[in-house]
Amino acid sequence: MTAPTDSPLPAPTTKAGQEGLDALLTHPGKALIGLDFDGTLAPIVADPQKARAHPEAVSALAALAPKVAAVVVITGRPADVAVRNGGFADAPGLERLVVLGHYGAERWEARTGEVRAPEPHPGVAAVRTELPELLDRFGASQGTWIEDKGRSVAVHTRRAADPQAALESLREPLTGLAGRHGLIVEPGRMVLELRPPGMDKGAALAGFAREIGAGSVLFAGDDLGDLPAYAAVDKLRADGTPGLLVCSGSDEVTELRERADVVVDGPEGVVRLLSALAGRLA
Repeated sequence: MTAPTDSPLPAPTTKAGQEGLDALLTHPGKALIGLDFDGTLAPIVADPQKARAHPEAVSALAALAPKVAAVVVITGRPADVAVRNGGFADAPGLERLVVLGHYGAERWEARTGEVRAPEPHPGVAAVRTELPELLDRFGASQGTWIEDKGRSVAVHTRRAADPQAALESLREPLTGLAGRHGLIVEPGRMVLELRPPGMDKGAALAGFAREIGAGSVLFAGDDLGDLPAYAAVDKLRADGTPGLLVCSGSDEVTELRERADVVVDGPEGVVRLLSALAGRLA
């Protein structure tokens, strides 16, 4: 299925956002397109292992990628998982795609098909061992689900009878567990992730923008973990690089919606935005 390229571009609601869009359209060869994966390119599902990119995401990206400086997917998932679930490997038009996994700790490049990454933080192994007993002790094992990401461990509560209550009851004990092993807790949409400090999407996006000498930056996200990337775009704007903040709309997370220049209707809206950009740059 091919994504439509005749969708209208949504109008940014802020002056800074309009300047970012204008810069992207005027000088696309200097534009960086940054995208979260889950909730942005892929619909949120109860079992994260079953998450797959929107069926038109690859075709939309393939239409846009050759017309801009770079497209980078920045995700909390392992890079190879995002590549597999996104269907990015060997996709025509995505030969220059880069995926930064584990908030930038891992890097996959389409041109090599390889993942580069440092050794995992030792605290992750310790947390992995202790986590099941902690969930049992706090009576939170029913309906929760542990996702082992290799370089981090996430506890999902979406399947619990009261997902929000389960999330709040676990926040303090998981923060204590993470702190004892040199990790931090990253909250998200019905998930608490225990991961090493210093890994965030803002540092990953800013570093990649510097690497390619981006003249403008678009970033699209949907969750709390995307707020550092929003902050990175704000910093780039303050330093003279135009930027556009896109929220893949969700009623579960309002912070991004309130800060975004453009709000679209989930992954379907993100795909339409990417397709519209590709059509304008034809």
